[in-house]
Amino acid sequence: MANRAAAYRASPGSPLDIDHAFYDRLAVASGRRRVASLEVPIRDALAWEVPAGHVMRICTRQGAQVGDFNLWSRHNPRERFWASRTRQLQRSHVSTHDRLWSTLPYLRPMATITADTLADYGVDEDGGRVHDLLGTRCDPYVNRLLTGEDFDFHCHSNLTRAVLPWGLTEFDIHDVLNVFQCTGLNDQGQYFMKACPAQPGDYLELFAEIDLLCALSCCPGGDLSVDLWGGDTTDDDLLATCHPIGIEIYALDDDLLTGWAPPTSPDYRGRHGLRQPAEDWTARRKDGCC
Repeated sequence: MANRAAAYRASPGSPLDIDHAFYDRLAVASGRRRVASLEVPIRDALAWEVPAGHVMRICTRQGAQVGDFNLWSRHNPRERFWASRTRQLQRSHVSTHDRLWSTLPYLRPMATITADTLADYGVDEDGGRVHDLLGTRCDPYVNRLLTGEDFDFHCHSNLTRAVLPWGLTEFDIHDVLNVFQCTGLNDQGQYFMKACPAQPGDYLELFAEIDLLCALSCCPGGDLSVDLWGGDTTDDDLLATCHPIGIEIYALDDDLLTGWAPPTSPDYRGRHGLRQPAEDWTARRKDGCC
C-alpha cells in the first residue's frame, strides 16, 4: 500500500500545528495536584466535569478493559465530540499530541492527549492499533438485530443513564473514542476487534482545552478477548473479562499554563451561500414575522 500523504495537513500556526513542548511539559510536570479520583464500575458508566486547563487520566487500575468515551462542552451540549472529523484531522487511532475535535459550527479542539502508556503498541501483526475511532459504541439495537434478544447494559445504554442527571438524553449520546480498544480493518475492509493489550496501571491522559462534561462506559465486553457476537460465547464468559476503569483529575499550577488560552472556533462569516441579507432577517424578526 502506498504511503500517501494525509489529506488534512497542518499549516503553520493552525490548531493542527500544536506546541508539542507545551503538552510534553504537562505530561511530566510536578506542579499538579489531584482534585478528584473516580471509578467507573464494570458494565456501567459515569459522567463527570473537567474544567478547562485541567488534566484527566483514564486508567486501567485493575486490568484490561475497554471504555467508550463521550465529551460535550459543559455549557453547551450541542457542542460535542466529533469522532469522524477527529479521525480525518488526526488519525484512526489516537495517541499523544492528537486532539479531540468538536462538531460544527464550533470545530475546535476539546481536549489534547498529553500522555499514553500504550503509545509504543504501534501496529500489530494483524494491523491492530489502540484507542480506536473506527468503530462506535455497542448498543441494544444492534444486539436485538443480531441476536433477537434484549440486553440493557450496552455502552450506549450505560452512557444514556450516566448523562441523565445533566439533563441529557439518549439523543445526546454520540460516536465515541474507544479507549484502550485494539481494532483495525481486515483485507476485506471489515472492522475487527482484538483483546485489549492494557495492563494494570496503563493510562491515557488528556488536557481539557475547554470546560468539559465527560462520560465513559466500561464496555460489557470487558477486554474484548471473547467475541461479543457469534460462536458459543455466554454472558458469564464476557463478565469474567470485565474490570473497572479509574478516572483522576488534576489541577495544574498557573505557571504551567502560561501562554495557553481556550481555543476559539473558526471565524467563518459566510452565509452558506444564502442570498438573503442579514439585515432583512433582523428586520423581519423585529416585526414578529417568521
